[in-house]
Amino acid sequence: MLLIYAKTFIITMFLATAAGEVGEDDLNGVSDQIYGVKINKCCELDEIMVDSVCRLVKLFNESAWEPEFKTEDGKVAKVKYYNYITGVPDCETTQQRPIFDLGKSEDELKLLADGRLQHLIHHHHSVGQIKDDLLITNTYSIHEAIALPEAKEPSSYIHDQAKYCMDKILITSSNMTGQYALVCIPEVIINWKETSFLMKKILNPVFHAIAMVLYLLVAIIYFVLPTLRDLAGNIITTINICLIVSQAADLVRIFTELSNHVSFMVTDIILYISLLGAFFWLNSFGFYIWKTFKSRNVFLRVTDVRKYCYYSSVVWFAVGVMAAMAICAHFLLDSGTNPYKKMRLSNTIILEDVEQETIGWLGIAVFFTPVAFTIIFNLFFYVTTLKVIKRINIYGRIHYKLKGCFDLFMQLFLIMTIAWLFLLLSWLNFDGLFYAHIVVNLLQAILIFYVCVVRQSHVTFLLRKSCCYAEPIPTGEWGDEMTHMNGGNY
Repeated sequence: MLLIYAKTFIITMFLATAAGEVGEDDLNGVSDQIYGVKINKCCELDEIMVDSVCRLVKLFNESAWEPEFKTEDGKVAKVKYYNYITGVPDCETTQQRPIFDLGKSEDELKLLADGRLQHLIHHHHSVGQIKDDLLITNTYSIHEAIALPEAKEPSSYIHDQAKYCMDKILITSSNMTGQYALVCIPEVIINWKETSFLMKKILNPVFHAIAMVLYLLVAIIYFVLPTLRDLAGNIITTINICLIVSQAADLVRIFTELSNHVSFMVTDIILYISLLGAFFWLNSFGFYIWKTFKSRNVFLRVTDVRKYCYYSSVVWFAVGVMAAMAICAHFLLDSGTNPYKKMRLSNTIILEDVEQETIGWLGIAVFFTPVAFTIIFNLFFYVTTLKVIKRINIYGRIHYKLKGCFDLFMQLFLIMTIAWLFLLLSWLNFDGLFYAHIVVNLLQAILIFYVCVVRQSHVTFLLRKSCCYAEPIPTGEWGDEMTHMNGGNY
């Protein structure tokens, strides 16, 4: 009897031990599955990328994406458990860029065993492809030229988890499959001693800030001082406000790594509309002077407030019409006829919809063609008004004031036209022209402040009177009547 109990106890203990070992193995397996390598997948589990859009796998007779893990040196790595995290990466304020690994492309995507993504760039350039690629060989560009790397050794960058997503892609036009990744643009190592970085990333924003301050001072002076709030002063104030807006929009475009698709488009539209408004207001300034000198009686004039309302309605209506035409031309005509719109293989990544980042050439042409016409009209106003002034023998107070406005108009016209021409030249892919545009942009603000404030004797007198002579010096020798009078020097 004792022998039977002993055997039963031994068998029970053996079975319990075996069951415990199996349960521990199962728990370890479940734990490995839960805490496996996390893979960032762009689409849902039953979807793949089809022409950069997520589509169901079953609709295209393709297999789902299966991740292939490799080491950094290219060897195959085995990962037993991994989990998918679907969705695009969270890039916060930086840009996103798609990368295509299509087998024969320069880009190679390696999914590492720890869940990170290695982007390997092979610098193999086909001479024929480079010559045929209009986006690479185009000398005239509103952005920096694509620099082809000279290094023969491949370069690489590793993207951490949550900063990329990966999936299978199908290109329907060529029936080609490959790997697709959407990554956050990494931080670029900055060489503080490079001339390009100093000019474009340091001096350029500093010069923009200084220019905005100078334009703001001119606008405040002509808006605050009551004597300067006539039609000419209001036009000068409006021109400077337009220039402030254009400088602010251009300042946003300097830091391209902190922008995205929408902000590029919005800042471009704001920049070109404000520049167009500034030149239209300058043209209205010249038209006002020309029309006043051509009139037989300069004393019979409509009040400045009513005239400013007339000019404002005409100018902003014209600006709105031209802006609408430019935007429609960009979205409806420029993008649809460009064969390079959909995608293009670059030396590092495939840039998708390159032209859509900013206003295209057709939109810029619609924006800037009216500016060229305003320059022609301003030349006409200058020549004809100068002939009228030479024929006038007797100058009255109003004639003298209008002649001062005419001189100011001509100076503003020269300054803004030269700055606009340097802006056009800066779009050529020559660093020297772009650096010249940066300097001229600051000189434009300095010269406008000089001709509108410093060079105008009546403006400086009003400033001194408002800032220095508003309160008389207290003294016991003056009576009550003299105390309340202006104590300025006459």
